[in-house]
Amino acid sequence: MNRTVAGKTIADLVFRAAEAYGDRPAARWQSEPDTWEQFTYRELAERVDEFGSGLIELGLDVGDRVAVLASTRPDWSVAHLAVVAAGGVHVSVYPTNSPEECAWVVGNSEARGIVCENADQVAKIVAVRDRLPALEWIVVLDGDSTEAIPAAEIRRRGRERDGEELRRRSAAVDPTDPYVFMYTSGTTGPPKGCVLSHGNYRAIMTANDSLDVLDGITSDKDMVLYLFLPLAHAFALLFQLMAFDRGGVIAYWGGDTTRIVGEVMAVKPTHLPSVPRVFEKVYTLAVGSKPVEEQERILAAAALGVRVRDMEQAGEPVPAQLREAFDAAEAALFQGVRALFGGNLDLAITGAAPIAKEILEFFYGCGVPLMEGFGMTETSTGATVNTVRNHRFGTVGRPLPGIEARIAEDGELLIKGGNVFQGYYRMDDASFGAVTDGWLHTGDLASIDEDGYVSIVGRKKDIIVTSGGKNLTPANLENDLKRSPWISQAVMYGDRRPYPVVLVTLDPETVLPWAQAQGLPQSVAELSRHPMVIELVQQAVDAANAKLAQPEQVKKVAIADRDLAQETGELTPTLKIKRKIVGENFADVFDSLYAD
Repeated sequence: MNRTVAGKTIADLVFRAAEAYGDRPAARWQSEPDTWEQFTYRELAERVDEFGSGLIELGLDVGDRVAVLASTRPDWSVAHLAVVAAGGVHVSVYPTNSPEECAWVVGNSEARGIVCENADQVAKIVAVRDRLPALEWIVVLDGDSTEAIPAAEIRRRGRERDGEELRRRSAAVDPTDPYVFMYTSGTTGPPKGCVLSHGNYRAIMTANDSLDVLDGITSDKDMVLYLFLPLAHAFALLFQLMAFDRGGVIAYWGGDTTRIVGEVMAVKPTHLPSVPRVFEKVYTLAVGSKPVEEQERILAAAALGVRVRDMEQAGEPVPAQLREAFDAAEAALFQGVRALFGGNLDLAITGAAPIAKEILEFFYGCGVPLMEGFGMTETSTGATVNTVRNHRFGTVGRPLPGIEARIAEDGELLIKGGNVFQGYYRMDDASFGAVTDGWLHTGDLASIDEDGYVSIVGRKKDIIVTSGGKNLTPANLENDLKRSPWISQAVMYGDRRPYPVVLVTLDPETVLPWAQAQGLPQSVAELSRHPMVIELVQQAVDAANAKLAQPEQVKKVAIADRDLAQETGELTPTLKIKRKIVGENFADVFDSLYAD
């Protein structure tokens, strides 16, 4: 198959793909659980033609912003591609956003229209519509709403209109034109609308494709992408575009988080992008939930796997004794772990938040090519990445082709390349996110080794400075604690305090079955106060503390009576922690840890 359709913009991507890939499957989805349907690239282009022409008939002008408020599904992709093919600018809104958050994004972007998934999402916009003077129309994908135009009506209008105008507009889009307004997760303050051009996303797509060629990780298999991340996020958007660019098929998740592993096993993807939490949970099930002696055997086998796979990648001969032990581990462990991901992965990639080195090594040793990368919305998703051939676990890899990285005097990571965004819409910022002489100030503290591998130390804004003047980076301790089977989230606290403390939340998926076996209460709130649970958590804290210098160790721990959540404002849609909100919501808990 063709490597890519290699256009200059995203606007005509779907039409180029239809010409190149025709009747190849483009999308698969479940009309009901375990019943998969699909449409081809030709049919995808026809759907985009209808929807895009319908939007033009509705009055969409070149340069108009159009928001999409929907979950990850084929109709999201069609609406997105239709907006940009018509010369519009897509505005991403997370489906989990509250009406207030929707009001900020839709209002700040001055969106002229919005495409909503269903009546519930329409209701969010209706509740704040008096604060959206630029908003003229609402389209609803599923069902009916008296406040919205049904998508079927948009498609009908599109069918009655000559598609020539849509094709003319898509061909006229320039790489410098805005492509998408992607709003940051807003871990501090209101989300900022990153203006990303067509050229920005084409640059990062080209960089990824060049890297695959340079590293020899191209595959004869057709690309199958399992996608459950929110398409409103830059990470998922990039993989969607890469799949369509390469003629791959996207298998969209069914919408139930409890079915993700089962769907992955059924789909057998070649590519699986995810945030760390999914891999952390699988790791906990495979390793952390086992008795200590069994854990040691599993990790020793995985370490052997790492050694042998690295030798194979380097072209070195594997001694017979190692090969024999590797083959035994393959039968006993490795193939079972790979089966959890469908057994067909070329690449699993994790980003958006840190992940423990031990987890990466475990999966790689088992033959699951899980690689960590680094990027931001401001870099059109990516900047650095590890690959199967060239990796250094514990780092976020080396810069992608065409991208440069260096460290500023204060330790901040700076990035330069064609993927760096065009600035924040209607919100200038002189520090974080600033671009000086082409260099993006990422806000991350980092180091770069002699081979070019980048290591992230922590966020500048997350650094804790105790009252004694000690600078602490929370990430290492927090990641260690999250590897415990009992702990869901961990938040270090201690800015301008005499010593650091930590708040942890319990993972109900593991702690409740354990509690039932012990005859303990089946309530997370009650378990958070139970001596046996307190002892389990303290053991995990002690083990994490043992890896740190004495001033960096947390002195006290509190167990929350509930998990952190998006609904309570403590997590972003990509599960990043909003430290300020956690500090406010659990202020009394933190205060109690310093009461003496």
